[in-house]
Amino acid sequence: MTKQRISIAIAALGGQGGGVLSNWIVDLAEDNGYLAQYTAIAGVAQRTGATIYAIELFPENEITKNGKEPVLALMPVSGDVDICIASELMEAGRAVNRGIVTPDKTTLITSDHRVYAIEEKENLSDGRFKDNEVREAIQDAAKELIIFDMEELVLQSSSVISSVLFGALAGSGTLPFARDAFENTIKKSGRAVETNLAGFELGFDAATGKNPPDQVPCGETITVRDEDLLDRIESFPAEARAIITYGVHRLVDYQDADYAKLYLERLESLNGAPGDLLGEVARHLALWMGFEDVIRVADLKTRAERTEKIATEIRAADNQIWYSHDYFHPRFDEFTDILPNTLGNWMNESKIMKMLLSPLFSKGRIIRPKTISGFMLLRSIAGMRFMRQASRRYHMENKRIMAWLELIRKYKDGNLELAMEIALCPRIIKGYGETHARGINRFSRIMSFINIDENDPELSKKTAELRDAALADAKGTAFNTSLENYQAKDLISNDGKNREFKWAGSS
Repeated sequence: MTKQRISIAIAALGGQGGGVLSNWIVDLAEDNGYLAQYTAIAGVAQRTGATIYAIELFPENEITKNGKEPVLALMPVSGDVDICIASELMEAGRAVNRGIVTPDKTTLITSDHRVYAIEEKENLSDGRFKDNEVREAIQDAAKELIIFDMEELVLQSSSVISSVLFGALAGSGTLPFARDAFENTIKKSGRAVETNLAGFELGFDAATGKNPPDQVPCGETITVRDEDLLDRIESFPAEARAIITYGVHRLVDYQDADYAKLYLERLESLNGAPGDLLGEVARHLALWMGFEDVIRVADLKTRAERTEKIATEIRAADNQIWYSHDYFHPRFDEFTDILPNTLGNWMNESKIMKMLLSPLFSKGRIIRPKTISGFMLLRSIAGMRFMRQASRRYHMENKRIMAWLELIRKYKDGNLELAMEIALCPRIIKGYGETHARGINRFSRIMSFINIDENDPELSKKTAELRDAALADAKGTAFNTSLENYQAKDLISNDGKNREFKWAGSS
């Protein structure tokens, strides 16, 4: 008997409608003369695993013809899956890793967008998996690959990704059913029919190459109209201009054009530095000068772009009223950070002021930016931007930045390798609160180590190893071990506090 069985595997994250898609496929098959068996193999939620849906189809006329019931599998079998559907790129990679996708048999249908795993997010360094390697692996593993950004089509159609996947499945031609049979299945379900059909159509067209989705650039577009800024960028080496341009845009948005000019002045002080070194300094300097504070958070929370993005994601209609509930929990020192430097230092060091005001910052609070009171409160804080360069936090960060740049200038001509390693060290500084304090603590100790051992011929290598160790774990075990190995016991933290070690940039 000629084999007529069709084996389908679906890998989907929680909330992405893998069950809905499975039910649609089963209904489609049963309405068109096929026996269908469906099994859900539950995984762990929240991106530590996915649910695998196994579907097997068999034509009923073959059962009548041969007088035998088929034996259908309860789970995908390696080397025996005809169609694999994945809700995002990394799930497609996992399917390949499990052996579900094979080059002699499997058509792989997947979205190109990413949902980052917890282990990627919690990494102190850049913990993202390499997407290009996954794309190459799935290209090699599949007999036929259909891949495009389905998340973008979901936003365009206000539908869900299961409807786009269903459309891509129809467009792939891997099932023996006409397009109208797929559409009738959605209509028969009776749920969100119009939006699901819209998503289906976009998925179908993209899979058949009729209307490939547009590539949407990431991030906001900020226009710089200051001709002096743009002209000054042209004076830098060509390989560094792109990142410098981004830095200028970021800092104009963060503060103003004068702040971006200060950024360029600091880069110009590295006159003669190679383009690759200048590019790394430009990258980290822009991020450092654009440090996160309460003012910045309030500004971002009340932007029209953010409101529009949320409305799009929740698919709010024009006549619908909705509110977001934003959780805020600034600490006492984050409050003193935005005060004028002298006042902020005095309040932060005063035991009486801490005792009186700390209870106000002991608990978080909910603010709704779309209410008049919530919006006015946040815009009032965002309006304190004009005070930022006089603030306690600015003075602290500015002192550290200037000392860091001075070290780079010191070594850029005589020890370029060490200058590059110093330029990369601000990678350690990130986040806010305790995370930021830990980063500053370790960064300061590395700078102190460089000052102490400046004549060591292996200093650049040791600096790189210390930087990597600082990003290895939150507790700092690897970092302290590295310092101990380098006989830098004076720089090992034994008190468990994130105090800043004394170096040229210390407060």
